[in-house]
Amino acid sequence: MAGGSLLMLLDDISVILDDVSAMTKVAAKKTTGVLADDLALNAEQVSGVKASRELPVVWAVAKGSFVNKLIIVPAALLISAVYPPLVTFLLMCGGLYLAYEGAEKVIHRFWPHLLPHDEEQNARLQANAENVDLVALEKQKIKGAIRTDFILSAEIIVIALGSAVASGATLMQKGLVLSIIAVAITVGIYGLVAGIVKIDDAGLHMMDKEGDFKQKVGEILFTAAPKLMKFLSIAGTLAMFLVGGGILVHGIGFLQDGVEDLAHLTGIFESVTTALLNGVIGFIIGAAVVAIFTIIGKIRGDNGASSAH
Repeated sequence: MAGGSLLMLLDDISVILDDVSAMTKVAAKKTTGVLADDLALNAEQVSGVKASRELPVVWAVAKGSFVNKLIIVPAALLISAVYPPLVTFLLMCGGLYLAYEGAEKVIHRFWPHLLPHDEEQNARLQANAENVDLVALEKQKIKGAIRTDFILSAEIIVIALGSAVASGATLMQKGLVLSIIAVAITVGIYGLVAGIVKIDDAGLHMMDKEGDFKQKVGEILFTAAPKLMKFLSIAGTLAMFLVGGGILVHGIGFLQDGVEDLAHLTGIFESVTTALLNGVIGFIIGAAVVAIFTIIGKIRGDNGASSAH
């Protein structure tokens, strides 16, 4: 009897694990687009760090990302069980933040006179000029990367949760699926980021090796590294609009309907058109938020100046 019960228990566990495995695969497929954006954003976030500090910064952000997941996974399960609409609201807040951050970067890059001075850039230039330690600036960059990771991680977890719910998962199955996704994406994303930021070092190492082929490959890697980082910097900013805009569009009924109707007209390019429209809407909303904060800041500044007189 005891042997039969054990076999039945093992069989139940096997069935549960099979179901979890299938649900995890489905959830992973649905989050592929966000994962690509997550990779670009995180690689962009650690750009500009001294070569000797690249891996420590990536590791610090990765640890922060694990902490984010430890908060997000239980919170997502709890909120979805208690009050599901709150998940959508929180995602909308995150999407708005991404759109705002992306718009601020673009405006600082192309129309810097429209905004207050870039404090981070000025701090970096001053630190380099004075040849001082950049620890404080590095900590600021890490905090920013972890903050952005929190928003992207929340979207990935919510998408995975929605996929598990659609599959009729139990609470335990949902927890397992989200835990697997959380660990896998953190290890995968930051493992790739660590590899990307050290491509130039790998190129230098190969250039010192004997053999024309190895030296040629090393030269290609070393030359390509800064170009790749520049591309990822651009891609990371675009990802803020694509992800942020996508969240906002999906959360606002008439925007989603309008985007779907316009994208449908483009036929085989429907998915590309949808992404582009999401990005444009993300930039417009983000720019509007930047304008609002800038105006509020100027009003406060004027009031402060008046008070001083």
